[in-house]
Amino acid sequence: MNKLRIDEVDHAGKTVLMRVDFNVPQNADGTVRNDMRIRAALKSIQYIREQGGKLVLMSHLGRPGDADKAETAEEKAEILRKNELLKMDPVADKLSELLGAPVKKLDACVGPEVEAAIAAMNPGEVVLLENTRFYGKKETKNDPEFAAQLAKLGDLYVSDAFGTVHRAHASTEGVAHHLPVSVAGFLVAKEIDYFSKVLDNPERPLVAILGGAKVSDKITVIENLLNFVDTLLIGGGMAYTFLKAQGYEIGKSILDKDGIEVARKVLALAQEKGVKLQLPVDIVVGDAFSNDANTQVVAVDAIPPEWEGLDIGPETIALFCDVIREASTVVWNGPVGVFEMPTFVKGTRALADALAENSQVTSIIGGGDTAAAVIQFGLAEKMSHVSTGGGASLEMLEGKVLPGLAALTDKPVTD
Repeated sequence: MNKLRIDEVDHAGKTVLMRVDFNVPQNADGTVRNDMRIRAALKSIQYIREQGGKLVLMSHLGRPGDADKAETAEEKAEILRKNELLKMDPVADKLSELLGAPVKKLDACVGPEVEAAIAAMNPGEVVLLENTRFYGKKETKNDPEFAAQLAKLGDLYVSDAFGTVHRAHASTEGVAHHLPVSVAGFLVAKEIDYFSKVLDNPERPLVAILGGAKVSDKITVIENLLNFVDTLLIGGGMAYTFLKAQGYEIGKSILDKDGIEVARKVLALAQEKGVKLQLPVDIVVGDAFSNDANTQVVAVDAIPPEWEGLDIGPETIALFCDVIREASTVVWNGPVGVFEMPTFVKGTRALADALAENSQVTSIIGGGDTAAAVIQFGLAEKMSHVSTGGGASLEMLEGKVLPGLAALTDKPVTD
């Protein structure tokens, strides 16, 4: 990923078009409930302002409905009402507050009025375009004309929305082809650097922890990880599919039926490649999917028929934590239990604590629920890197080419 970066180009006197990920959680009235994603972009935003660039920000927010597809007037009115809450005005207000400077929100993404507003900007000023998803398939299907219209707004492009770089949308990939220079912002550059540490030249032992529900959803990730990890720890919902593949009865535990053969293939492949694949040896089971369920700890070969596995047990916690304490690099994607319920948080919390306590480890948390867990535990700052993109981080680990990164300008080759 030898791409130009934000601090390797001149922004002075230029209009900089930057893609950010301001797809933030909202309150019922549309106001910002959690500003973490906005804060994540502040370093790049402030840098361009300080360098004397005029900054034009673009982002999506939520999933707007298509009022033209409504079958009744009432349905159309409801879609329009919900879409009104997905306008970027509250995001602009929150960004203004964080910057300590006004951020003007424009009511469209393209067109003469937008172009005129940007032409009137002074160096260091910031505007935020309207929700890119309001343009429907023009955005999500990477319409070349829409991408070209966006590109007219800037002199160069900065990608700082890692959570969207795995999508070839007009604002994430298409626009880069219409501008002479497209670079990685500080956030995207940091993501590239950390995932490169895992994929290219990791310090060993290298351990991967995988959780989540479906084996079949992560088969490409697992197959790719088996090419370079030393140990693979598997917990969470997918562990029960592996246990089923080994002939164990799993009661009412979550089962990915399509993943049983996949799990058998993975077990054989791990053995072939000399990778230690460690499954749970004991399970915390409940008689209902509820925080108030009756619970017991059982061995993996003794799960009661009417019970379901909801967390890893104490022996497994000890086993997994011993591996983490000896690791030099750990990449973690997927909690190992239903951490949202206090009764079943112990396994995920123990692994997070072990990572936080290992001062020698490079720990990379792969976004999504895993990131939410370490943030909930107050341990995010003790991890080397918490990714801002669950889907993008998974595709990085799969070894896929991410279109939003591939479109950025390569660094010049030097002798």
